Amino acid sequence: MVTDRVGDFIIRLKNASVVKRQKVDAPHSKQLEAIAKKLQVLGFVDAVEKVGDRTLRVMLAYDECGASRIRGVRRLSKPGRRLYISHRDAHKVAGGAGARIISTPKGILSDAEARGARAGGETLFEIW
Repeated sequence: MVTDRVGDFIIRLKNASVVKRQKVDAPHSKQLEAIAKKLQVLGFVDAVEKVGDRTLRVMLAYDECGASRIRGVRRLSKPGRRLYISHRDAHKVAGGAGARIISTPKGILSDAEARGARAGGETLFEIW
């Protein structure tokens, strides 16, 4: 049984992108679906769909050369140590090429959206 769903999800995405897989299946939850849809908006994944009641299918994004858009991920807030930030501390990741995903009262937001909405919350992970 996995106790850290977000950590398991982002590692599945990273590992699948390293071996050039087209899709990743993960256990479904509303939070993971919201994260996947945010990654789709940011351009790191192509499509997100719910398959059945318990499976979330994510299609990975690749550029025209065949390189994955996901080059790395880093889990920041962990089950043993939650990390919260204000909107002022949500700085750019990898010089603007990446994103920091934050769980706020306004939903799952990227670092740029959190600064614009002036919403802080639990910083989940960085992706570049």
